[in-house]
Amino acid sequence: MAAQRVTVSSDGNKKISRVRVAVRLRPYLDKEDEKGEGPCVRGLDKQNLEIVNWRNATETVKYHFDAFHGEKTTQQEVFLSSVKPVLSHVLNGQNASVFAYGPTGAGKTHTMLGSAEKPGVIPRAVREVFNLVHAKDAEEGWDYSISMSYLEIYNEKVLDLLSPSSQDLPIRQDKDKNIFIPGLTNVTISSFSDFDTHFVPASLNRTTASTKMNQRSSRSHAILLIKVVRTSRVLPHRQQTGKLYLVDLAGSEDNRRTGNQGIRLKESGAINLSLFTLSKVVDSLNSGTSVRVPYRDSKLTRLLQDSLGGSAHSVMITNIAPEYKYYFDTFSALNFAAKSKMIVNKPFTRETVAVPVLPVKRAREEHKAGGSGSEPHRKKQKDGKTPEQDASSPSADSILAEPSVMDRLIALEKLVMNCQNKDRLSVTKDVAQSRKEIQELKKKQKEFESKAMLFSQVAKETPGSAEEPVFKNTTAPLQRKPARQQAVVQPLQVSQLQPPVHLAVFKKQSVCVKKRELSSRIELPDGKENMKENSWESQLDTQMLEQSKQKILHILNSGGVKELKSLQQIGDKKAKLLLGWRELNGQFTKLEDLEKVEGMTEKRFASFLKANILSAMGK
Repeated sequence: MAAQRVTVSSDGNKKISRVRVAVRLRPYLDKEDEKGEGPCVRGLDKQNLEIVNWRNATETVKYHFDAFHGEKTTQQEVFLSSVKPVLSHVLNGQNASVFAYGPTGAGKTHTMLGSAEKPGVIPRAVREVFNLVHAKDAEEGWDYSISMSYLEIYNEKVLDLLSPSSQDLPIRQDKDKNIFIPGLTNVTISSFSDFDTHFVPASLNRTTASTKMNQRSSRSHAILLIKVVRTSRVLPHRQQTGKLYLVDLAGSEDNRRTGNQGIRLKESGAINLSLFTLSKVVDSLNSGTSVRVPYRDSKLTRLLQDSLGGSAHSVMITNIAPEYKYYFDTFSALNFAAKSKMIVNKPFTRETVAVPVLPVKRAREEHKAGGSGSEPHRKKQKDGKTPEQDASSPSADSILAEPSVMDRLIALEKLVMNCQNKDRLSVTKDVAQSRKEIQELKKKQKEFESKAMLFSQVAKETPGSAEEPVFKNTTAPLQRKPARQQAVVQPLQVSQLQPPVHLAVFKKQSVCVKKRELSSRIELPDGKENMKENSWESQLDTQMLEQSKQKILHILNSGGVKELKSLQQIGDKKAKLLLGWRELNGQFTKLEDLEKVEGMTEKRFASFLKANILSAMGK
């Protein structure tokens, strides 16, 4: 499968599409007019309207839009003038979007859904898509497939209305920057009645509730997705996918007037937040600078990314109310609509070409070999195909008959092969370099081990000699992980070795070396000096050393928390730990019993002992 983006426009050479904005004014309701003030907004003609200036009631603010639908405008007129012109793009592999915007109670759901007697935009648009497909069926060369998905965004959660038991669904973006929802139900439909069978029960799953402003207020944003896929019947099998988004937005709410509390208040907060993010997206797109567009700040704007500044032909129907109680909501909606009509989209046709690559590759190999080589013939016999069968393949004939497709596929294959060769050379180079480094490390390790074994043999042969020849190893120690410090056999400089005392095992190189008491200090690679383990004890008076140990032991056995904390390196936590151990196991018989206490290692015990004895003796 090879995908390509084809920019197509129905308006000459233009490759952009501005968001079309229509404003619909719902009828004036007398029962809501408490003060008899009359309407605050009125239409001037089919594209212009005016609203009273709230700063000066004697003045009006005028607006110009692509269409204005007055109070007496029918559902059919709204559909024909604003929605129907963008539907034909869906059958050509492009995206289209229609969404209703406005305050609560302004008639958005009526515009999009309507009723059985007065159907709205959604049923009329779906019926029109089927009519366009049936009209196209008479034309040879294309097969059409139509499917639908229906979802709602409730409290910033994406819920599948066709599958009410589903949980919050994620929103993803593919490598071609197309927005999709994994796990969303996609139902194939073959007629409008088939669509109605799925859509009506799903609409009942949408979350609605009653408020002071609206008896049946939508508490979520509803999005219907109609996908039209058309496939060419001749080779190469071109496939074009168009999507139609039909969106019924929940209305912005003033909680002081709607009287929302509890769960209604939480729903209202989520609705207003998503609509505020939608306003920020529009402002960012109209800023004219390369600022970040906050599509990801809300689930709603994430799904409308194609509709606003993306690749769709978009239509926004702004619903407003004429009563003065809705004045500020109407004024805000008109300002938002005025900003939205300045947004520019860049529609394109997404086309996928399904062409088998292997026959083209074999045909090119045969062409280079002159058609008479024995090697291609053996390959065909190995695959169980005769030359006659391969030549009679319709896919090979049709591909070779179209030079443009042949050239595109050859260029694509060369690009893929070049990328693969570069990756293969890079990996091969890395592997060779790694193997070379491993061999050098192994060589150094063997050399070091041989010298260590030689040193061990010399020590065994002359155990009673007072002097031994000096052995000096200048080979660097081998470390498998340089970042991790481990015990290793370091190069030693030895002089005047004494008879061995005990055997020590150095784990790093697995070499057994007899450790001797050195009469002088041993120089380490880092320049530090290492004395004998208990050299500090040998410098102290034996009687005073024993007295200090007994004093420490007495404090450990009889002291409380305060006395124990007087010892060096004993804090509040360790003091309580020592008391607990003493209650469970009895008194300490000797200082070495401290190593049985949790957390007291041999190294820590030696440090503790040295610090307390030197402190007791005033050193």
